[in-house]
Amino acid sequence: MRDCPRLALLCALLPWLQHTAAPRRPAQPLPSRNPRDLARSFDFDRVYSGVVSLTKENTYSFNYTSQPGQVNAVRVYVNSSSENLDYPVLVMVRQQKGVLSWQVPLLFQGLYQRSYKYQEVSRTLCPSEATNETGPLEQLVIVDVTSMAPLGAQYKLLVTKITHFQLQTNVAFHFTASPSQPQYFLYKFPDDVDSVIIKVRSEMAYPCSVVSVQNIMCPVHDLDHNVEFNGVYQSMTKKAAITLQFTPPWIFSPFAILSCYHKLFYLMQKKDFPSEQFFVVFVIRPEDYTCGGSFFIQEKENQTWNLHRTKNLKVTIVPSTKGSVDMKPILISLVIFLFFYFGFVLLILVHCIRFKRKSIDGSFGSSDGSGNTAVSHPIAAGTPEGSNYGAIEESSSSPGRQMSSSNGGQTFQSDTDSSVEESDFDTLPDIESDKNIIRTKVFLFLSDLSRKDQRIISKKYKIYFWNIVTISVFYALPVIQLVITYQKVANVTGNQDICYYNFLCAHPLGTLSAFNNIFSNLGYMLLGFLFLLIVLHRDILHHRALEAKDSFAMEYGIPKHFGVFYAMGIALIMQGVFSACYHVCPNYYNFQFDTSFMYMIAGLCMLKLYQSRHPDINASAYAAYASFAVVIMLTVLGVVSGEHNMWFWVIFSAIHILATLALSTQIYYMGRFKIDLGLFRRALMVFYMDFAQQCGRPLYKDRMVLLIVGNLINGSFALCGLIFRPRDFASYMLGIFICNLLLYLTFYIIMKLRSSEKLLPTPLLCIVATVVMWVASLYFFFQNPSSWEDTPAESRERNRECILLDFFDDHDIWHFLSATALFFSFLVLLTLDDDLDVVHRNQIRVF
Repeated sequence: MRDCPRLALLCALLPWLQHTAAPRRPAQPLPSRNPRDLARSFDFDRVYSGVVSLTKENTYSFNYTSQPGQVNAVRVYVNSSSENLDYPVLVMVRQQKGVLSWQVPLLFQGLYQRSYKYQEVSRTLCPSEATNETGPLEQLVIVDVTSMAPLGAQYKLLVTKITHFQLQTNVAFHFTASPSQPQYFLYKFPDDVDSVIIKVRSEMAYPCSVVSVQNIMCPVHDLDHNVEFNGVYQSMTKKAAITLQFTPPWIFSPFAILSCYHKLFYLMQKKDFPSEQFFVVFVIRPEDYTCGGSFFIQEKENQTWNLHRTKNLKVTIVPSTKGSVDMKPILISLVIFLFFYFGFVLLILVHCIRFKRKSIDGSFGSSDGSGNTAVSHPIAAGTPEGSNYGAIEESSSSPGRQMSSSNGGQTFQSDTDSSVEESDFDTLPDIESDKNIIRTKVFLFLSDLSRKDQRIISKKYKIYFWNIVTISVFYALPVIQLVITYQKVANVTGNQDICYYNFLCAHPLGTLSAFNNIFSNLGYMLLGFLFLLIVLHRDILHHRALEAKDSFAMEYGIPKHFGVFYAMGIALIMQGVFSACYHVCPNYYNFQFDTSFMYMIAGLCMLKLYQSRHPDINASAYAAYASFAVVIMLTVLGVVSGEHNMWFWVIFSAIHILATLALSTQIYYMGRFKIDLGLFRRALMVFYMDFAQQCGRPLYKDRMVLLIVGNLINGSFALCGLIFRPRDFASYMLGIFICNLLLYLTFYIIMKLRSSEKLLPTPLLCIVATVVMWVASLYFFFQNPSSWEDTPAESRERNRECILLDFFDDHDIWHFLSATALFFSFLVLLTLDDDLDVVHRNQIRVF
């Protein structure tokens, strides 16, 4: 009985053993499925409806013939009434070279976890182009529609051929796009065109859109979440412009070697298309915050959001300037600025000829027998006050000046005397006891404030030059490194929202996206260098006069200290350098590069004006540059956190007003009002002496008028900043400097004329040229073809075409004119007091 189970098991396995032991037949292959047999009757431009579910899927086949030289594109439209995101309708399109799939409803993500779903989706399929080698090609498009919905999902399908898929040069094309229905088109470079500008226009600012240029590859990135993955792209409201260049194949290998060697990424820029063709892609954003729209959207708007996101666009592709034509505006600009150098050389030749003639005729002056030149003062000894009251005779000058001795001899030591140490600066030991008396007289003359050793003072002012050279080097190195990094990032990523160019007039050169904006800063550098040559020429002439013991150079006119002038020339050159660095990639984070030297230029001009009549008590280079450093630090804080920070503006306005009052006090009392613990007690005494006893009339009327007006202007700036809190804090600060400089220069000229002094033809001509140039340059400055205060898309609404030589825009002309205006402004300061060269210093008023 125990064998019964075994016998039963053997009987059960016997049929299986017989089947396995039998000889096998060869396996029959599964019948192949020809895609062309799926459906042969589906037509283009016909709507097909259907229902798909977990157990049912539909497949559609469309075919067409592509002829050589003809590009055919197909567009697939799918609409579904189902709003169930758990069971969407899935669409997969198969082609010869790839697969494209999406779902309906199509979901887009926004800020703060917001989502938007679109029931209607249309996509353009990547086209295949037949060639002469292949001949006509029969193209097949298979559309699979599926869904995992257990109860089924309805849909509608439409497949069409695009009749206008290839864009033509200089022909505008109108179309419509939405977030779920992006568009892209093909463009081929004509044989005679090397560079083109893609110009896109729209009458409506919103919805926000993206324009992308991508190389010929499939799939095309044409949705909001992937449009930034390939090519060059810009966000857009009403305007967009992208410049593209065709790189001929014959230059690939040598330039590739040079580019890799220098790490310039020339061939790695997305804007170069060796295949001579590219796709222009247009995507509509689901939200508008990237274009400056609102961050907040009401919930009820999400239900019909897709109905409001359609945008009408117009695209035009026009040829851009070829590289050979670009040399013409460059050469013309250089020739214009070289004319300034020609004029300088001509003036030197005229001066030399006149000097030789005077020397031959003996009319330059008569010698008094002691080596000095005698002179009769053409300006009367009387002053507007009726006398030279308060002037210190030259006999009371400091021994350090080494004036004429009783035997008629003079000793002179060069400014380059190595025995002059920094510890000697600003010393006046022989008159320390009467310094307060001299500098607080009612009527001051230049001889009262030019009593220190001229060698020491000249050495002191030359520190301005060496300090600004050092500052420029240390400031320039990280700036240049940063802007090069910006340009590389923009080139490699293709993100043209990083830099705020005028894209309608941006001429690229190598890795530089807007070479014209950089080149136009050459005027600052050329004219700054020319100003240095002019100052050097004057310095050499003055040095020779001192070596010749010329009394005109030693006792007459404004003391010649050229250190601040040299610093102004370097500042003008560096203004051009940093402005060029800024325009490599202009944006919100680096715009203060060039404004820093604008502050220095304005500050140095004010210091030079003050130094002309106050050579002994002007600020030292260390104090001046330390003040500039504080200003730049406040500017950085204002840029970073000043726009919405009320406390910053309160603190800054308080600092501004207190600094203005402190500086006014120093100017009013000629630096003799000390700031220490006894400040308030002395202030009360001064108020009592100067106002109470004088019945409200100040002791120094002219200075008081200047300081009252200056304090009112600065107080207005502080109040306006506190109320309006401008976003462009750097320009706000620059406005403060410029207004104070204009106020002081106007006061200086008025007081000069009031003191019976003259304006010679040269400074008068420079003043007129300065006014004309500044008015013209400010006109172009306020045209403002781009602005980092807006979003990149909003900034492009300001973009304008080139207006000069088809190469320069409004801002380039601002560079040229402002550089010329600054140059003439410097010449005004250099020549303003030339009429006093024959007036003794004890007759030159101080104001």
